[in-house]
Amino acid sequence: MATGAGKASAGPSWYVTSGERAAGTVERLLRLLPGWFGIESSNAEYVEKARELPAYLAWPGAEQLARGGRRQPSGVLLSIRHFPWAAEIYLMAVDPGMHRRGAGRALVKALEADLVADGVEFLQVKTLGPSLPDAGYDKTRQFYTRMGFRPLEEITGLWPGNPCLIMVKTLPHHRTRLAL
Repeated sequence: MATGAGKASAGPSWYVTSGERAAGTVERLLRLLPGWFGIESSNAEYVEKARELPAYLAWPGAEQLARGGRRQPSGVLLSIRHFPWAAEIYLMAVDPGMHRRGAGRALVKALEADLVADGVEFLQVKTLGPSLPDAGYDKTRQFYTRMGFRPLEEITGLWPGNPCLIMVKTLPHHRTRLAL
């Protein structure tokens, strides 16, 4: 994954950096999103994970600053590699004042570019399953669907009292031919 100072995101409105630890940003953004992140023990786990995992941060570009953005990260994404060929979006949170402005898309695109460059073939995300109706999570699932993810399975037991929908996406990759 990228560990440098940053790179341009998908579109002119966001700048995405990666490689730094971002526990403070994770905590700040989760507090802004109680409809999605309202379980304090889960939030504490996310913040703790943010102390270990490198984060992707979406910073507002000039266009977003002109629309009321602040000079601090408006979005964060943490990912985990389960196998050399498989990764997961462990957490993504975007300031609700910046929803539907491209921060989430920029974060996912930056992660995907790094994963593809590293030979990863599969990306998954877990979210609240549709068998428990929730307008906010309907929007979350729609976002991931627009990003190319497809529902794989809804499971119970992972999150007590909440169904978990596993969504997956196949990333483009190049296989090299082995000489026999």
